[in-house]
Amino acid sequence: MRQLVRKMLHGFGVRNLMEGSDGSEGLEIMGREHIDIVICDMLMDPLDGSDFTRTVRTAGDSPNPEVPIIMITGHTEPWRINFARDSGVTEILAKPIAGQTLMHRMVHVIESPRRSISSLTYTGPDRRRRSVEYKGVDRRKSEESQAAAMGFDAAEEVEESTLSNDDVDALFDNMTA
Repeated sequence: MRQLVRKMLHGFGVRNLMEGSDGSEGLEIMGREHIDIVICDMLMDPLDGSDFTRTVRTAGDSPNPEVPIIMITGHTEPWRINFARDSGVTEILAKPIAGQTLMHRMVHVIESPRRSISSLTYTGPDRRRRSVEYKGVDRRKSEESQAAAMGFDAAEEVEESTLSNDDVDALFDNMTA
């Protein structure tokens, strides 16, 4: 698969390629080279694509936690795709991949970068690819029931958070119905 991707990238005119045999080697390369885009596989050993991505996004010594990461996989079960997304990948490509699809994803992450989110439970690109204006019944629970679900007494004064409203929304979008 690496040879195929390398040939596709050369066909696109990409000449400065760094290649690692697994996630650990990829991290070593990122530590010594400036990398603009990472393309990795979901299933690597000993460090798989999701662990690699989480390390790139959250390690204190990560040289580029906001680098776009395109993950390639032949395992497209919804739970695997969600797991990869939640680990912080920017885009996912299902095998078999076509050169046109790879090029489209690369152009997309360069021309339309999503802002980076860093919260208590997630670090990576904003998982919302587009703004959707919700026009239904209020889907959020009341502030009191949200606080109770998190173990807070709504009447208690809680220490001021260092998270922005966008970070808080991103955190709760995945926790509340």
